[in-house]
Amino acid sequence: MIGNLNHVAIATPDLNQAIAIYANTLGASVSERQELPEHGVTVVFVELPNTKIELLEPLGKDSPIASFLTKNPAGGIHHICYEVDDIVAAAKQMTDNGARILGDGKSKIGAHGKPVIFLHPKDFCGTLVELEQV
Repeated sequence: MIGNLNHVAIATPDLNQAIAIYANTLGASVSERQELPEHGVTVVFVELPNTKIELLEPLGKDSPIASFLTKNPAGGIHHICYEVDDIVAAAKQMTDNGARILGDGKSKIGAHGKPVIFLHPKDFCGTLVELEQV
């Protein structure tokens, strides 16, 4: 069911500063900014040989990242994303086994243009989990 690790997402109060750390200090390749109003975030991806790091900044006052940063003002790991072959089948398996899908339970299009769902952190050892169809 679960596939490769797609990315680890890090929330930051200052995307420019985070980009500078990854691009300048670490010498990593960083994508262009992408605003995702339906998710309330602005994102960039740090490309690594075996996965990606997603840097997230709140977009608007109702952003779920804003509430995360209220609790974690310096930022931090927000979620991990795993790949799945079929998001509908994955959602069914998750709910059949007692996991809760956040929001209305339906997938949305994520930053890579593919369907995603988020699973409640209380069901996954305190970690917010994103599943992305590949």
